[in-house]
Amino acid sequence: MAGYAIIKLGGKQYVVREGEKLLVDRLDLAENKTFHPDVLFEGGDGKAELKPKGQRVTAKVLGHVQGEKIRIGKYRRRTGYRRHTGHRSKLTQIEIQSIGPKRSTAKKQEETAAEKPKRTRSATTSSRTRTTKTTTKATT
Repeated sequence: MAGYAIIKLGGKQYVVREGEKLLVDRLDLAENKTFHPDVLFEGGDGKAELKPKGQRVTAKVLGHVQGEKIRIGKYRRRTGYRRHTGHRSKLTQIEIQSIGPKRSTAKKQEETAAEKPKRTRSATTSSRTRTTKTTTKATT
């Protein structure tokens, strides 16, 4: 089990640990869906690995929220120039469920191969012959 990982989401990097909840820029995923962000670094427990192969971070979307309101004011002295705007960021709250190795898919592939019968070629497809048209020029 890894101590922490650095993941990449929406062009930003986050240091995460298992069970941690964090707010990130809005993701195009439905609530209660799990996904696997890009892992840039995995460390902890006395070892560290840059761009680890076979390591996976599993995250779950908890919900979509709006951030705090940000107020912006412009002012120029002695002219009566005043402008006020603001916005609220659209955010997604996620929870890091696990940091660890990918599950082995070899067992799944063996099970599905055993269940499916092997396909054989039929006699009509294997005995097809290609005919070619040859032309000869008459010499005079």
